[in-house]
Amino acid sequence: MVRLSAITPSGPVQLGNYLGAVRRWAVDGGEDDVYFISDLHAMTTSHNPSRLRALTREQLAVLIAAGVDPRSVSVQSDLVRELGALTWVLECTCTYGEAARMVQFKEKSVGRPSVRLSLLTYPVLMAADILLQGAREVPVGEDQRQHVELARALARRFNGTYGEVFAVPRAVVPPTAARVRDLADPSRKMAKSATDAAGTVFVLDPPDLVRRKIRRAVTDEVARVRYAPEEQPGLANLLEILAACTGGEPVALADGFTGYHDLKEATAEAVVEELRPVRERTRQLLDDPAELDRVRAHGAERTRDRCRHRLDAALRLSGGVENLAVGGAGRYVRLYATQRCN
Repeated sequence: MVRLSAITPSGPVQLGNYLGAVRRWAVDGGEDDVYFISDLHAMTTSHNPSRLRALTREQLAVLIAAGVDPRSVSVQSDLVRELGALTWVLECTCTYGEAARMVQFKEKSVGRPSVRLSLLTYPVLMAADILLQGAREVPVGEDQRQHVELARALARRFNGTYGEVFAVPRAVVPPTAARVRDLADPSRKMAKSATDAAGTVFVLDPPDLVRRKIRRAVTDEVARVRYAPEEQPGLANLLEILAACTGGEPVALADGFTGYHDLKEATAEAVVEELRPVRERTRQLLDDPAELDRVRAHGAERTRDRCRHRLDAALRLSGGVENLAVGGAGRYVRLYATQRCN
């Protein structure tokens, strides 16, 4: 059963990403699972190219440092030829109405005089990510479920029109993970792209900075340590973070503290120790570009090998390919005029 998950380099990996996804990938990842850094998705809005490249390398290093199997990890843009070819085929299978109905496109384009075309079409690229790898399960949150449903529709339509090529994926709810809120504003999730980083702990933050951010975390004036997410969201956030780092339960942990100061200190130390080996190993990888490049190239080639037959079949059956040439680093897909696009 192939499961596919991705992380977008819209900012440095933060504590919520690590506890909620990356750590789970390292522990629960199977031999057939696929993990990738979706750097092409990060290009749908205004971005700095050099920063995007740096964040992509940093995220790759964090995944490997956290223990995710390097053989299962790749960078999306390293398969741009394969993804570009399949995305075109799927765009010739998708309708404008289907793409325009995507909720994220509606939300991100509202009130703007103009938006990039990629914001409309990127769900088709996401479908190509999924279908190219033969993924049957895609763990996603509610905000991405609609995109997986589009991938299902396109897989079925292609298979019914041209022949059976693609597995029909389904969206699955990820296992319950740490719910990490912004330390400065517990009404919102901790986010790697937050404009104000005061409430966000990044995986590569130095220990002293981690401690300082947690010590300044917003709590309340109740002056009672208890696990009550509705009444005391800031305090509950600290207890949940502490529980995720120590393996305890928030309710039971609350009984061990009489004041907010001690809870913050304990949470800060738990986070520092949880992130320490990942931060140190990530720094080692970033300081050794040749090793990181080797890992990246190996992951890309393994991923490419896994999807090559599927892409070849899709291009051949859709009538959009006359010759598929493969040649080491110069591998390319030669497309001729397509016949009819549905």
